[in-house]
Amino acid sequence: MTFDHVLVLGILAVAVGLFISDRLRVDLVALLVLLSLILTGLLTPEAAFAGFASPAVITVWAVFIISGAMSQSGVADLLARQMLRLAGNSPTRLLIVIMVTAGIMSAFMNNIGAVAILLPAVVAIGRSQQIAPSKLLMPLAFAALLGGNMTLIGTPPNILAATILQDYGGVEPFQFFDFLPMGLIVLAAGVLYMLLVGRHLLPERQSGDELVDAYPVREYVTEVRVSESSPLVGQTVRQSRFGEQFDLHILRIRHVAGEMDAPITDRLLQAGDILLIEGEVEKILAVCRSQLLQPVKEWQSQAWHPGLETEGMQLIELTLSPQSKLKGQTLKQMGFRARFGLSVLAIRHSGKSIVEHLGDVPIEFGDALLVQGTPNKFGLLRTNPDFLVLDTPQLAEKRTEKAAVSLIILFAVLLTATVGWLNISTTMVLGAVLMILTGVLTMDEAYRAIDWKSVFLIAGMLPLGIAMEETGTARLLADQLVHLVGGLGPVAVLAGVFLLTALLTEVISNAAAAVLMVPIAIDAAFGLGAAPEPFVMATVLAASTSFLMPVGHQVNVIIYGPGGYRFSDYARVGVWLNLIILGLVVTVLPLIWPF
Repeated sequence: MTFDHVLVLGILAVAVGLFISDRLRVDLVALLVLLSLILTGLLTPEAAFAGFASPAVITVWAVFIISGAMSQSGVADLLARQMLRLAGNSPTRLLIVIMVTAGIMSAFMNNIGAVAILLPAVVAIGRSQQIAPSKLLMPLAFAALLGGNMTLIGTPPNILAATILQDYGGVEPFQFFDFLPMGLIVLAAGVLYMLLVGRHLLPERQSGDELVDAYPVREYVTEVRVSESSPLVGQTVRQSRFGEQFDLHILRIRHVAGEMDAPITDRLLQAGDILLIEGEVEKILAVCRSQLLQPVKEWQSQAWHPGLETEGMQLIELTLSPQSKLKGQTLKQMGFRARFGLSVLAIRHSGKSIVEHLGDVPIEFGDALLVQGTPNKFGLLRTNPDFLVLDTPQLAEKRTEKAAVSLIILFAVLLTATVGWLNISTTMVLGAVLMILTGVLTMDEAYRAIDWKSVFLIAGMLPLGIAMEETGTARLLADQLVHLVGGLGPVAVLAGVFLLTALLTEVISNAAAAVLMVPIAIDAAFGLGAAPEPFVMATVLAASTSFLMPVGHQVNVIIYGPGGYRFSDYARVGVWLNLIILGLVVTVLPLIWPF
């Protein structure tokens, strides 16, 4: 082992440690890696900064723009709605449709964007069929991860792997649909697993509007007036069975011509009577609707607790969008109430409900917020790129008149990439530019559609892959792998590559895992005298198996709060899917891509 080997392995170890600790942003860690390679003399500045001009990086940001265009034009939402309608009232069919839809969308757009588009619709249809979100959202996320394996642009590891393989020379680069056979197989396996086994392992926990039922939300006191058409008119409190029927407590009654008194159970209620009632916010709102009670604008009693005005009020749940710039900020720092005129009643954070001192709680990706307000105020949230409102998407807010244009551009891009008229990076940039020129996206929206964290992560980590190859470190690690299991044949090495990548992708990003493992996989193949393609394909498949922890991939983080999941839920459901895909890699992959 040379000194250069030690330097590269040291930088690699520190980078992985920083990724795991999460003390620094992943894009900052990548830039530190880049600088370390320059300062130690392992790479020249030109070679290190070339990552920013890499075709892989250019392709990734262009794909983000095209994905943003599909969302902004409403095409993705329309597809989601039409596919979900096919589910009807069957939970089994709903699960299949959700997973197939997510897989197909992720094949042609960024999987994070696909999940962000489908998440509100899936939560809404789950509520309408009284299915807990926890039964639907993990299958959604896992299908999006698996579906990205079907095309070259489906996920960044595919793009990176194709670029790295091409740079080796003498090897035919992957074409657009070379990933499709194994991609279809693993997606089908994922759907079957969820249908037969996985759905029985999923927890049944409530979320969304049910947050107030599943977690201890504060009790509120408010005044309501009995309307003339209320079914309570002419009944006594005892006859109405108000407490048992609605799980609310009448503290006092102000009769039309009297003072606020303790409730007299045998006195008839009249139109115009004012009730001071106490209970959970959702139950108060529900009884106002069902019993035709009118919230009182001005409080009549001095004995009340502030916090709830019910006139026209509704509840929604929201979470941070994948592109949100508000991560880590508190509600006070966001100025949430002043900006939106809405009240946050509860926050689900790390599987727990928080109802006190909400203004001081830093909001993280995956947190779910229960928000109260009037419907007209919710419109501000729906159009805000920092939030996802978890109900049926509002197509009126999309640029649907551009749907046909965006579809034509997308099909043209796919045709060009498939036939090979232009290289993939040029094709994707051309598609992105056409989306802007035709008005599907504005330039500002295009910039917002790009996940710049991913771009800088890939650009910063690519030089480490180059350094590993140029210094022979990748070959050294590949030789060790071949030495350990090579005697058992190429299938054992294939399994080893898969397992190492799958473990790495749980603690660092899948793009970083691909950058580190693809050179090792290629050199391991050469060491065995085998074709590199099956080993590279095993690497990118493993990079998409972030099923064991919510932090393994951002799609897992997005669904964490809305699904009401706990950390252990992912491993309990995901470990068997990992093993199934490993089995497919060692048995089916060599048949499609022979050694």
